[in-house]
Amino acid sequence: MTSVTRPLALVTGVGRTVGIGAGIARRLAESGWDIALTCWTPYDLRMEWGVEQGATEAVLGELAERGAATMAVEADLAETETPARVFDAVRERFGRPVTALVMAHCESVDSGLLDTTVESFDRHFAVNARASWLLIREYGRRFTGPAGTGRIVALTSDHTVGNLPYGASKGALDRITLAAARELAHLGVTANVINPGPVDTGWMTAEQKEQLAGLTPLGRLGTPRDTAHLVDFLCSAEGQWINGQLLMSNGGLA
Repeated sequence: MTSVTRPLALVTGVGRTVGIGAGIARRLAESGWDIALTCWTPYDLRMEWGVEQGATEAVLGELAERGAATMAVEADLAETETPARVFDAVRERFGRPVTALVMAHCESVDSGLLDTTVESFDRHFAVNARASWLLIREYGRRFTGPAGTGRIVALTSDHTVGNLPYGASKGALDRITLAAARELAHLGVTANVINPGPVDTGWMTAEQKEQLAGLTPLGRLGTPRDTAHLVDFLCSAEGQWINGQLLMSNGGLA
C-alpha cells in the first residue's frame, strides 16, 4: 500500500540492520515518511562483516510496523545507469517523485597513498562521488514538489590517513552535495552534508572502540540513531533554514 499523505524518502546504502542507513530509515518512518531504500549485497559479501542474511526483509518489516510503505532495490552504484534505474523503480512503485534523497551508501576499503590500487581508487570515486552526483542529478530533474519541501542529505567522512580513496572521494561528495544548495535553489531544495564521526556499526575492534570513545567528551561512540535524529530534523519543515552546510555531528570528537 502507498499513501500520498506521507512524503517519500529514498535512502541509499541500507545493507545491514545495524548500519547508519537503516537507522535513518527507521527514524524517518517514525516521522511519517514512506521509504525506498537501496542495498548492494556483493559489497557486504567482500567486506569482513559479510552478508547479514535477511537484513533487507527485516528492515522493511520494521519500517512497515512504523506505518511506512516501502520498497528495496539492489543497486550497484558503481554503474552509471544505476541512479536513473533506481529512480524509475521508485516512481513505478509509488507513483510520485522522491521528496528527500538521503545518501548513506559508500565504498570503503582501507588503503593508503602507497598501496592503493588504481582499480580501488576508481571504484571509490565511482560509488562515493560519481554516483552521488548522478543521484542528485536525477533527483533534481524529477523533483516536482512544492518549493521548500525538497531535501538532500549526504553522509561524509574526513578520515583519509590509511583510508585514502575513501576520504578523498568523500571530499568530492561534499562539494557535489553543497553545490546542489545553490544549483537547485530554483526548486526550493535544501542540501546538506553530515559528518557523523565514528559510529559503532560493528566494524570496530575492541581497541578501536575504546580509543575512539575516549576522544569524545561523553566517553562513548556514536550510534546510527544519533545520526538519524539530525537527518530527520534536516528533512523536516523545521530544518528548512539549514542549507548548504557541512555539519559535524560527532559528539565533540577531538
